[in-house]
Amino acid sequence: MQTGYYSAAAGMVTQFNRLDTIANNLANVNTNGFKQDNLIVGDFMRLYKEARDELPHENNTKEGAAFINRTMARVPQIVDAYTDQSVGGLQKSSNPLDFALSREGLFFAVKTPEGIRLTRDGAFTVNDEGTLVTKQGYEVLPDDYFQSEQGITFSNVDSSIEVDKNGQISTNIPNSVKLTLNKKLLILQPENIKLLKKEGDNLYKFDDIKSLTPVGESGAVVQGFVEKSNVNAVKMMTQLIETNRLVGMYQKAMDTQMNDMNRDAIEKIAKKA
Repeated sequence: MQTGYYSAAAGMVTQFNRLDTIANNLANVNTNGFKQDNLIVGDFMRLYKEARDELPHENNTKEGAAFINRTMARVPQIVDAYTDQSVGGLQKSSNPLDFALSREGLFFAVKTPEGIRLTRDGAFTVNDEGTLVTKQGYEVLPDDYFQSEQGITFSNVDSSIEVDKNGQISTNIPNSVKLTLNKKLLILQPENIKLLKKEGDNLYKFDDIKSLTPVGESGAVVQGFVEKSNVNAVKMMTQLIETNRLVGMYQKAMDTQMNDMNRDAIEKIAKKA
């Protein structure tokens, strides 16, 4: 069996993985707070430039040449994946319960049936019980939740709700324009962003959530705005076209390899007959 066929097949699988990631990014281009995923495709030149001083054999030797030749035969493959946590564009809304975070690496904390999760989607609302929740119905947590285990609630007479840049909520005194302090939004900042695990509903899981210290003076909360997705639709479409073309090229290479193998097999059988 010719190795070129296997190489083309492996290269096509790599491009299929890229297509899945690009399609997911494009599907969430209008999802509030969504962060795009990216894949790193490793090839010989990139790996060689990064590790040429750490090769297992000295240059200009037979062993070194054999190692390089074996490495060059490897096809491009996914070597790493990461989530781009850069801040998306902030869009003004008419909802005082919409909040955006203007700094990278900060998250709101919400309570889900599976436990506490992190999110950048600050499009909140108030449910029938007067509790601040996400659009999916998950309870938005205050900074004292680990002590009080209580959420953020509002009464029917709270006609004015204001939130400062640190997430401190203030509501009006009944029949008055004066404000009184309410709860404060729980804002967390994991030290190692790579430890976050993406889940559905634009949520992130952090295994040791209680080890995180609330960010009291974040200065990043913007009321009346929502953070849009950081997906660049034009860039994603360009990558989509490029990936589709690569899939076509690998397919043609596989067809050529298969035709050559079939021709060789037919010729050998004919000679033996």
